[in-house]
Amino acid sequence: MKRLFLGLCLASCWAQAQTSSDNWVTTWTTAQMLVAPAGPPRPARTKGPEASNLPATLADQTVRMISHVSVGGRRIRVELSNMIGAQPLEIGAASVAIHKSGGEIADGTDRALKFGGSTSAIIPPGAIIVSDPVNLDVAPLSDLAVSLYVPRDTGVPANHNVGLHNAYISKGNTVDSRSMPEPIKMLAYVWLAAIDVSAPRGAFTVVAFGDSITDGFATTVDANLAWPTLLAKRMRENKATQNVAVVNQGISGNQVLRDGAGISALARLDRDVLTRPGVKWVILLEGINDINLRTRPNEPNPITAEELIWGYQQLIERCHAHGIKVLGATMTPSVGVPTYSEAGEKVRVAANRWIRTKGNFDAVVDFEAALRDPQNPAKIRPELDPGDHIHPNDRGNQIMADAFDLGVFTK
Repeated sequence: MKRLFLGLCLASCWAQAQTSSDNWVTTWTTAQMLVAPAGPPRPARTKGPEASNLPATLADQTVRMISHVSVGGRRIRVELSNMIGAQPLEIGAASVAIHKSGGEIADGTDRALKFGGSTSAIIPPGAIIVSDPVNLDVAPLSDLAVSLYVPRDTGVPANHNVGLHNAYISKGNTVDSRSMPEPIKMLAYVWLAAIDVSAPRGAFTVVAFGDSITDGFATTVDANLAWPTLLAKRMRENKATQNVAVVNQGISGNQVLRDGAGISALARLDRDVLTRPGVKWVILLEGINDINLRTRPNEPNPITAEELIWGYQQLIERCHAHGIKVLGATMTPSVGVPTYSEAGEKVRVAANRWIRTKGNFDAVVDFEAALRDPQNPAKIRPELDPGDHIHPNDRGNQIMADAFDLGVFTK
C-alpha cells in the first residue's frame, strides 16, 4: 500500500507541474496488470489469444515497444512505471524514435531519454518516473518506438500482457540501434505506461477505461483496430475533434469491485485516469467480469445490480470531483461464454437500464444495441463474434467506434 501511495503522489505532482508554454496531453497509455508473486521463473506463454511470450525476467537486454499515438505534437515525454513491481528497477538507457517497421526506427529520429539530466535511472517499487521532455515531431495517429535497456535482473516485469503490438527484445544495450539485432518477439508492454505530447491549445484526452473488450482482446495484431484506437481515428478525421486524444486503459479480465486481472477499477482510477494530464472525459465500459465471475453456481456472495451500480456511482463521483465527465457504455451480450448464467444476465440487463437512464452519466453510448443479435439479444451478432462469444472482432470494434456521437466531446 505504501508503494502504491508513493506512485500516486509522484504521478499527481507530475500531472500538476505543467508549464505555461506546454499543453501536455496524454496521447498513448497502457495499464499495468498485477504481477505474480516471486518464485521460480514462469514459462513464457506461446499459445492461444493471450500468447504474450512475456519473459519471466529480463537482464542485460533491450526491449523495443511500439506505441500508436492519437494526437501529435513537437515535444514528448515518456512515463515508466514500476508501480506493481516487487523490486527496484534499473534503467540503464532509454530512447524514443519514430517507428518505421518491425523492430526498425526511422533514420535521424531517435532521441535519448533522460531523467533529471541523467541517461539512467532507478525506479523504486511502487513508483513512476517521467522523462525529461525531448523535441520530436510526432504526427497524429503515428507510431513511436520506445527502447529500454535493463542491465540487471529485473524480476517479473510490471507489464500489460495483451499488447496487440509486437515488441522486440535483443541482447545487450541496443537502444541506439536502427534495427534490433536477432530479436525475440513478444506481445506485451513492460514498464512503459504513457506518452505525453505538447499539443495545440484546446487539445485534451479521453480515457477508455475498461476490460478486455476495451483492451482489444480479439482484434488483429499490429493493425490498430481496438475500438478506442478507431475512435481516435474518427476524432482526427472530424474537424471539431481533431485535437482530442483517445487512450486505452483497458485490462483484460478487469472488474469494477474486485482485484483479479489488475487491481479493480475503483482502485486503479487514480493511477490510470485522475493523474493523467489533459483528461476531460472517461468512457466507462466495465462490469461484465464482475457479473460473469460472481453469478456462477455456488458463488457464496453473488453480485447484485445495486452493488455494481454503486461501483459506477463511486467512479462517477470521483471523476466529477476532478472536473472529468463520464460517458457510460452499456455492457455487451455474452451468451455462450462458460461463465454465463441467467442470473448474471438479469444483473446485466438491470445495470444497462441504469446506464441508459438520463442523468446517471454525463453521456451514454449504447454498445449493446450496436452489437446484439436481433434474433437473440443476449448474444452478439454472429458476424461480429470471433468464436468466444464475448469479444467483438475487428468489424465489431469498428461498429463500436462508429456508435459515438462525436458532438458530445465538443460541448
